Amino acid sequence: MDALDTTFDKTDRPFFFDKRWPVLYVDNHLLAIYKPSGLLVQGDRTGDVCLLDLARQWIKKRYDKPGKVFLAMVHRLDRPVAGVVLFARTSKAAGRLARQFRERRVDKRYLAVVQGAVAQESQRRIDHIERQDRTSRVVPAPTADSQEARLSYTRLDTAGGKSLLEITLETGRRHQIRIQLARMGHPILGDLRYGADKPLPGKQIALLARSLSVAHPTRKTQLDLTCPIPQQWPWPEADLYEGERPPWDWRMMDWQAINSSKPGANTP
Repeated sequence: MDALDTTFDKTDRPFFFDKRWPVLYVDNHLLAIYKPSGLLVQGDRTGDVCLLDLARQWIKKRYDKPGKVFLAMVHRLDRPVAGVVLFARTSKAAGRLARQFRERRVDKRYLAVVQGAVAQESQRRIDHIERQDRTSRVVPAPTADSQEARLSYTRLDTAGGKSLLEITLETGRRHQIRIQLARMGHPILGDLRYGADKPLPGKQIALLARSLSVAHPTRKTQLDLTCPIPQQWPWPEADLYEGERPPWDWRMMDWQAINSSKPGANTP
């Protein structure tokens, strides 16, 4: 995969409220959407708007569905992370997708811009992560409370005291990529929680869930989902495509269009 290939086929592809907000795939069983940074995937105690609720509202409006809309979450991204999110539109799809994630048969690839020049061109890392309240940490040896975390990375480029990495995630631990890269001495740009020097303007972190590859739950086909590089992504080549990409920050979306589809919603 060319990590900086920002071409994006929009032919006959629906958008998600804002014309710059791509729906990556939709059929009777699945819905894949680009998630901008700053938007929750699932609601929490803050009561803030979440992608799951917006997606239910979008399906209800687009397909004129009466009553409640079934939509199941099968994976998630941290709030400051942008990228591909896949939902199941039927219980059959939800069960089959959940099994794929559980059995680690899903190919998950990320782009990260990190502080410093990463020395090794590629590496597979295995660490043991111990979860704490708001943060987690790598421990030197397995403990009763730790989980094994595995990922591989390839260094795509280095410039200006930063490195661009493509990451293949093997396990799905909470904050795993953020923790493991910080452990290497290369925190993700903007990730103050795990050692970055300064925040990014929209409080994003420079981590993008670039692609997701799954077996379609009802067809004998492989589904490869790739999202575009968002605007203002902190790598020089991406600036050439500024007008063709979705906003990186959730607050830059067309809130008027979103709010008109969900009466009583709070602005982000």
